[in-house]
Amino acid sequence: MIKTLLTASFFLLGLLTTNAQYENYTTEWSPIFEQKNTTGTIILYDTSSGKSKIYNLERCDSAYIPASTFKILNSLISLETKVIKSINDTIKWNGTDYGWDKWNTDQTMKTAMPLSCIWFYQELARRIGIKDMQKWIDSVGYGNTKMGGLIDNFWLEGDIRISAREQVHFIERLIKNDLPFSIKNQETVKKIMITDSTKNYVLHSKTGWAMRIKKQIGWFVGYVETKNNTWIFALNIDIKKKEDSKRRKQITYEILKREGIIN
Repeated sequence: MIKTLLTASFFLLGLLTTNAQYENYTTEWSPIFEQKNTTGTIILYDTSSGKSKIYNLERCDSAYIPASTFKILNSLISLETKVIKSINDTIKWNGTDYGWDKWNTDQTMKTAMPLSCIWFYQELARRIGIKDMQKWIDSVGYGNTKMGGLIDNFWLEGDIRISAREQVHFIERLIKNDLPFSIKNQETVKKIMITDSTKNYVLHSKTGWAMRIKKQIGWFVGYVETKNNTWIFALNIDIKKKEDSKRRKQITYEILKREGIIN
């Protein structure tokens, strides 16, 4: 028994040492956060070297509600369970004023993902149901795997939590088509995540804003493909006022430019 515990301890120590060798805990990005008067964390992962650069390590491993970044997984589950047949299938708007004209219309997954249309993804979640939703969350090992709350709001105000580091791991598996979904569905979701494209790079991403909890959190997660490499990023920040929501992309883009990944 003692021998087994010692072996396990040495194994874990080895993993921690190995991970440490591939992580750079930086303060270089502090001025970017300070200029924006923002508290948060970001992890930038180089898929070719396996190295990560992390600002605010403690927060990087702290788990927060995923908010609309959960739409990535919701999309995968919806396609896999066939509650919607394709990204071009329409769900009719119910006539409720959701406070934004672009939401107040019929939606497809192809339109709803970039608009982060909440009602559309709430309807998908209701179609999936609690039992199947939990099954797939467990299968993926997404965050703490706890739902809590209602089927159509648990990612907004329920018990599910995920860290920036876990977001990166989830995105890495998606890039590699290593999630428990068909390759076709993983490739499809990656395509509808494209939010920026130039001759030098393609950026796949999803924002999130946890507005329904006391301490609001903003997310920006995704990855950048260039001719030579792919970088995964996950940022979360405190949101104290509406203007802070803009900081999610601003900070990430500034860091990506500083690192020479985009221009």
